[in-house]
Amino acid sequence: MPTNGHSSSRNPVTRRLIPALTELPRPLYARAESLSAGSWTPTHRHDWVQFSYAISGVLGVHTDQGSFYAPPQWGVWIPAGLDHEVVTSTRAEMRSLYIRTQDSLWAPDRCRVLEVTPLARELIKSFCLLPADYPQHDSREARLVQVLFDQLASLPEVGFSLPLPRHPRLLALCNELVEEPSQNITLTDWASRLNMSEKTLMRLFQRETGLSFRGWRQRARLLASLTALEDGDSVTSTALNCGYDSTSAFIAAFRALFGFTPGELFRGKQPGSPLRIHA
Repeated sequence: MPTNGHSSSRNPVTRRLIPALTELPRPLYARAESLSAGSWTPTHRHDWVQFSYAISGVLGVHTDQGSFYAPPQWGVWIPAGLDHEVVTSTRAEMRSLYIRTQDSLWAPDRCRVLEVTPLARELIKSFCLLPADYPQHDSREARLVQVLFDQLASLPEVGFSLPLPRHPRLLALCNELVEEPSQNITLTDWASRLNMSEKTLMRLFQRETGLSFRGWRQRARLLASLTALEDGDSVTSTALNCGYDSTSAFIAAFRALFGFTPGELFRGKQPGSPLRIHA
């Protein structure tokens, strides 16, 4: 589960090209891609909103503020002008929608992970079949676009994000745990390495990430598990590789964060309501 700032060390063969668009031909533009394992983009930004949706595979979007993950049937909303990278550790089928900023004024100006409802999924599928210069005005295609906009505006937000601290030394430690989630780094260890008291570190961590040390570490481990599970690893091996002592503890933590078990997510079942964030 790589973090932002690692583009230079990635395989150049799996680098994805960014569309050479200076403007969108219509209010909504679609891009369908089959991505190989390890695909990535360098850091870039758009003059329009991007919504990247994973039909299969796990998408990772990395920004200076944090990392955002979309397992199958979820998507990442990326506001216009935000520097970001998009990575996939496994093979993935991705559908991206590019939206003119003036047609998405209803959306918060921040990166979010959204649950793609069955209706939105079918609308996206239908829209991806249209030509880039689809008819406008009172056409069937334009009405489809408007319904899709209405659905995008109502998609529920879920908690598949990992906020990153700006404090340089704290960020370095966080990146260590992201790269090796099985590490059993304690709060005492971190405080000693940063030469501060545990209480000071706890306050700093809460201020920088909005999460407690324990909550952030657990979220980092659970988000790391998504790629392994999608790649077919067993729940037991995934739990151990992500720093859990038992499978049952891992499943309980997974369900507490995501609202469903690993089996429910990756067997394609309709899960119960996931953790939703109401801004």
